[in-house]
Amino acid sequence: MVHPQLPSTQAAVNAVRALAQEFHLEMTVTDDIGADQTSRRTSADAFTVLDEDGALPHEAFVELGGSPSVSVQLYPEDDARIIVDGVEFADVPRDAVPGFVRAVHTGLAHVKGRFFPPGQWLIVPVPGGETYKELVPMMGLTPWMSRQVR
Repeated sequence: MVHPQLPSTQAAVNAVRALAQEFHLEMTVTDDIGADQTSRRTSADAFTVLDEDGALPHEAFVELGGSPSVSVQLYPEDDARIIVDGVEFADVPRDAVPGFVRAVHTGLAHVKGRFFPPGQWLIVPVPGGETYKELVPMMGLTPWMSRQVR
């Protein structure tokens, strides 16, 4: 399945909202709009709303209830940071966010252990796209992750 282009941060929030409804998850959203409000624009002067190119940057932080805990920080630069039960996936393309969230909640995401290099890895295959893999911190295997071990 090819992911539709999400033209904006708001479109990505709407896609995650639809998934939250589908999976019966609570969802909270915090929006930061304006160059002086978004986290990557710390050099913007106070009360500066537009970027130098005239764009209005929009950043959103989404938290989903349930297990596993999932939070998504959507940035104006078309990427996101997703944290699943304490494991951080940085630089996920905004277009991949809905597929990523779906993979986590449909059982596609799994944990795999390796002897060399040693460790447990949380692997999230996004249908029709990339597979994201991050090291689970030592002693960081949550009950949800333990059920996902393959």
